[in-house]
Amino acid sequence: MKMSSSRSSNLLYFTEHGSGKPLLLVHGLGMSGDMFEPIVEPLAKRHRLIIPDLRGCGRSRTLPPPYSVKQQSADLAVLLDHLGIASTDTLGYSQGGPVVQQLALDYPQKVKRLILSNTYAYNMASIKEKMEGYIVPVLIHLLGTRIFVKLIISQGLKQIPKEKGAWIANLIANTWGNVDSKFIELQWREAMAFDSRSRLREIKCPTLIIAGSNDNAVPMHHASMLHDGIAGSKLVIIEGADHALLWVHPEQWLKEVSNFLDL
Repeated sequence: MKMSSSRSSNLLYFTEHGSGKPLLLVHGLGMSGDMFEPIVEPLAKRHRLIIPDLRGCGRSRTLPPPYSVKQQSADLAVLLDHLGIASTDTLGYSQGGPVVQQLALDYPQKVKRLILSNTYAYNMASIKEKMEGYIVPVLIHLLGTRIFVKLIISQGLKQIPKEKGAWIANLIANTWGNVDSKFIELQWREAMAFDSRSRLREIKCPTLIIAGSNDNAVPMHHASMLHDGIAGSKLVIIEGADHALLWVHPEQWLKEVSNFLDL
């Protein structure tokens, strides 16, 4: 089953796949819900997948600012209410992780179980990350979206095969290609401003944290920070994987996600 919504001024574009217990999949910055395409079919055999495009991204690109994580999580709450879903398993990948953390903090009754993949509580935790956080908006402005995307893939997604790399580049280009660079810079700054470190203990739902041992975009210390902060959380490390874990190691990723959701 697949259907997409018509959306009002305050409703995200989304697609639905499959049937069963609901599972909300939240994409990363510069992406859209299409990033989950490689794992939709197997997950949809047992779950009702709800896959939105976040505000300012993909087919929700016309929704105006603010692009704060708090606003993004509020958008998800509105979408779940629209669908009549009181509580759902929820997964956030990369910068989708802060959005689902905020959802669990602001609307705890809506998040049954939480999966945080290749993500962080605070992405400016080291000097290197602080430098990157300030430099990236400048690079986006100077280089333009398409060249910047190639730079991301060459540096942060080194394990991606050439063909898959072209698919990801096209996905990001389609997400940001028609968006004013000032709005892209604003999305980036909002993502970098997120800091849940002092509130991680408030997340009470069962939580799985997945990380790639070779992830240079979101290094291992972020997974450890999440694991230490969320009581009772489970940490799974995929050896040899980088930030492209979902696309390069989909079988291992799916195994860990499915095992957690079957508990």
